[in-house]
Amino acid sequence: MKGKKNVKGQLGIYMQWPVYLAVLVVLMNVVVGFIDVGAAIAMGGFTAAYLILSVLLYVFSRKKLLAGMVEFSADYAWIQKKLLEDLDVPYVVTDLSGRLLWMNDLFTGMMKEAKGKTGSLMAMFPEVTKEFLQGVGEKSSLHTEFDGRKFRMDFKSVQMEDLRPDEDAGHGSAASAETPDLIAVYLFDETELLWYQQQITDQKMVAGLIYLDNYDEALESVEEVRRSLLMALVERRINKYITGLNGVVKKMEKDKYFFVIKQQYVAELRAQRFSILEDVKSVNIGNDMAVTLSIGLGMGGDTYGQNYDLARMAIDMALGRGGDQAVIKSVENIEYFGGKSQQQEKNTRVKARVKAHALRELISTKEKLLIMGHRLGDIDSFGAAVGIYRVAAALDRKAHIVINEITSSVRPVYEQFSPENGYPEDLFLTGEQALERADAGTLLVVVDVNRPSITEEPRLLKAVKTIVVLDHHRKGSEFIDNAVLSYVEPYASSACEMVAEVVQYIADGIRIRPQEADAMYAGLVIDTNYFNNQTGVRTFEAAAYLRRSGADMTRVRKLFRENMVNYQARAQAVSRAEIFEGIFAISECPSEGIENPTIVAAQAANELLDIKGVRGSVVLSEYNGVIYLSARSIDEVNVQVMMEKLGGGGHKSIAGAQLKDVTMEEAKEQLKAVIREMIAGGEVSSDEIRYQRAT
Repeated sequence: MKGKKNVKGQLGIYMQWPVYLAVLVVLMNVVVGFIDVGAAIAMGGFTAAYLILSVLLYVFSRKKLLAGMVEFSADYAWIQKKLLEDLDVPYVVTDLSGRLLWMNDLFTGMMKEAKGKTGSLMAMFPEVTKEFLQGVGEKSSLHTEFDGRKFRMDFKSVQMEDLRPDEDAGHGSAASAETPDLIAVYLFDETELLWYQQQITDQKMVAGLIYLDNYDEALESVEEVRRSLLMALVERRINKYITGLNGVVKKMEKDKYFFVIKQQYVAELRAQRFSILEDVKSVNIGNDMAVTLSIGLGMGGDTYGQNYDLARMAIDMALGRGGDQAVIKSVENIEYFGGKSQQQEKNTRVKARVKAHALRELISTKEKLLIMGHRLGDIDSFGAAVGIYRVAAALDRKAHIVINEITSSVRPVYEQFSPENGYPEDLFLTGEQALERADAGTLLVVVDVNRPSITEEPRLLKAVKTIVVLDHHRKGSEFIDNAVLSYVEPYASSACEMVAEVVQYIADGIRIRPQEADAMYAGLVIDTNYFNNQTGVRTFEAAAYLRRSGADMTRVRKLFRENMVNYQARAQAVSRAEIFEGIFAISECPSEGIENPTIVAAQAANELLDIKGVRGSVVLSEYNGVIYLSARSIDEVNVQVMMEKLGGGGHKSIAGAQLKDVTMEEAKEQLKAVIREMIAGGEVSSDEIRYQRAT
């Protein structure tokens, strides 16, 4: 083999070198003879003496030299064997079947602890298989555990040709040159090293923030003399919870706390699913409204400052998703816990007024607006876009609504915004057309969506520098993070409700046309399922404002009358519903002959909630090769968490998801697996399930 030295050949050359030098001396003597005969005769005597001495040395010293070499080799081999036997690392030689051929003292001691599992390497270490041994290359490794200690096993192939002389190497087969005949195995004890590594990880600092979601509202719901007691009890629960984790907590403001814990306690928090969220709700001294918390944890950063920044991002995510939940934000991923209760509507409109004024300033500094909703836009997305268009027109700015596909649910309203009714011909643009018009003087307003991947034209988010987001969906792991103004309020019933409030504060004298009021009112009505879901005082106030602006419920209802095909498809989806785990209604909406089956599926999901005992409903529909899931619930089940596990999102009671490259049956199985996971994790009450099954 290449690089291999033949010891026997080298020794022979070394012993024959006097003969080769003798030939050289004879040639030198001949050359001298041509120059001077006398000198050649004199030199010949010395040459003869040299030849005789060389022959004598070769003949009589050869045996002694060879004997010395043999003795040295034997001693050297014994030393090597002794070193391997006394090696501080367990060492063993095995064949391809895992049979133990030779081992040193330490490995022999391990065999004694194996209690009879001494037949092969696989018997002692189940991680080692014949397939693995046959695939061992120049060097391979794996990690294992033996007798309570953790080891790294290094495997090195040994070719039998490595042990043969050069002249025999060529007789081996090609297969033997590729497949190892023997395998040397070294075991390195990593128990202590891994323990120290785990200790370093456990001792890392985790930064956390705790915000009281409804501080002012909770205080207003209790007598004034007892307010300090309520906050004292809440603060005591928080302090006891954090100190129980050997952490430090510091109150920063009246409703904000900062705390620090070791990373080793994060696993405990996960296992308990942040029990403080429910513990604080139990504080009751006569307050009509329970106190809820939002928690943000930042971990995995390189510095303490980075962990704090991650904690701030986490608390923003928790608040953006409606509060009453905990979010763990690391460098790699985000985890959500809680979020079972509906966020309370805030009576104050200060935030809406501040956001409206900020939006007006941004619009005033730009030459034109692009308004964009989500892909396959619904009437809420369309109505909110129309409301922002009216704001831009009132501020004398050119505005365009970006929409690629007009769905059947939007078309009746869309047709009202024609040039015949006084609207510009270029009011609606496709995504490609909008990209051509986008420049430094453009403001992009995104409505009814905060996930960049499902916007009408995601490329606009990179083409436009100034972005505003108005949305009522809870934030997920993916959100538009480069917006200069973000107004995301999960308590709002719809994007149209939010825009209706903004219109009232952004400028005086803005008059909404009747068809615009109809579009916004329709979005509000459809998203609340005719004021049955997610409604509050501000929802009805927005509806009243739109009615005063000219919205007509009769006109809106006529716009959304269905054809017979859609009605029959919805009825078919309801009739085929399967009750899963006692409280979930799962069905499939037919898509053949239906222009937009996702809308019909959403309507069917709403109707399934009217069935007694159903706490959540999911209707699946296929559209353009994608499986769409429409999920609904009343209040017991958080369908937003359910859809997030499938890559979607939404609200606690209204959510959805999209699954690509799967069949309808595969999508149903994924959905059922998520439901089982939520039940096992305590996110769905098992008591309720047992009760429904019993009844």
